[in-house]
Amino acid sequence: MQSYEQSLQQTREFLLEHDDYLVVSHVQPDGDAVSSTLAVGWLLSCLGKKYTMLNEGPIPKRMEYLWHAGEIVNLADGELPRQYSNIICVDCADFQRVGLTQRYFASDARIVNIDHHPTNNGYGLVTLIKPDAAATAEILFDLLKTFQVEWDLDIATAIYTGLLTDTGGFRYTNTSPKVMAAVSELLAMGVNGPELAENLLEEMTLAQVKVLNRALNTLQLSPEGDIAWLHVTPQDMIDCGAANEDLEGIVNYPRNIRGVEVGILFKVINEHAVKASLRSAGKVDVAALAQVFGGGGHTRAAGARIDGTLDEAVALVLQEVRRHL
Repeated sequence: MQSYEQSLQQTREFLLEHDDYLVVSHVQPDGDAVSSTLAVGWLLSCLGKKYTMLNEGPIPKRMEYLWHAGEIVNLADGELPRQYSNIICVDCADFQRVGLTQRYFASDARIVNIDHHPTNNGYGLVTLIKPDAAATAEILFDLLKTFQVEWDLDIATAIYTGLLTDTGGFRYTNTSPKVMAAVSELLAMGVNGPELAENLLEEMTLAQVKVLNRALNTLQLSPEGDIAWLHVTPQDMIDCGAANEDLEGIVNYPRNIRGVEVGILFKVINEHAVKASLRSAGKVDVAALAQVFGGGGHTRAAGARIDGTLDEAVALVLQEVRRHL
C-alpha cells in the first residue's frame, strides 16, 4: 500500500498529464464539499486545464461568496452536453454519493478519488484518501503545496471554509495541530476568520429558525436517556419555506443534551424513504452504524438512507443504535 506522500505525487502527476476534467462532490454539498470542488477548480485554472464543476444539488447560499461558486453546475438546472473521461471526485465517501452526476462519466472514465472519510472503499484509478484528515480541504491544502502555484486570498478562503465547517468551528476532535498550523498560514494570507465564522456558523435564516422550532417539537428521548431524536417532514419544509441547507446543525440539538450518546435527525424524503443523520458523543462509531444501512461517514458524524416509513426507519435505527451501545 502506498504512503500518503506517494498518493499526493500520483495525484499531482495525473492532474499534470491529463486535461478536460469533470469535478464533482457528493449530493447535497456541505462546506467541505463545496470548498473542495472549488479548490480543485482553482488549481486546474492555474494549470491552464479545461474543467467543468458539477453537483447534484444546489450550493448553499451562504457559500456563494467563494471563488467561482456560481460556476458549479446544479443538475436540477440543466444537463451537460457530453460525458467526460477524466473525473475528480472530492469528499465522496463512496461512489454512489456522486449521485446522478455519474451519468456524465464516460464508460472508460479515469477517476481520481480525493476524500477523508474512513468508510471510503477506495474506488477510482487514483486514490488520495487520508481518514485522519479533518476535511477533504486539508488534503487539498497538502496537494496544492506540491504544485508551483502562487496562493491568493480566493484559494485560502476556500480551504479555510472547508476546515472551519468540518471541524465545527475548530471544536470537534478532528481539530489537530496540523489543522491549526494550516489555519495559521491561511489567516496570514488575509483570510477573515471572524467574518467566515459569523456567516457560516452563527447567522441563521428565518426559515432555519422556523424548521428548527418544528423539529424540536418532535424531540424524543429513550427511556435510558442516552438516545435522542427528532424528525422533519416534507410538509414542515414547505410550511417553513426551508431548503436542505436550513437543516444543517439541527442534529446537534438532540446530541447536545446531557447524557445523550447518540443524537439523530430523521428527514422524511417521501412515504417510502427517510434520511437519518447521526451524531455521537464518542461511545458509538456512527460510521459503522450507518454502514449497516448502506451509508457512511465519520466516527462521530454519519448518515444513511433507510427505505420505509418514518416509524419503520426510527424503529430500525434505534434498534441498531441500542445494539452498538
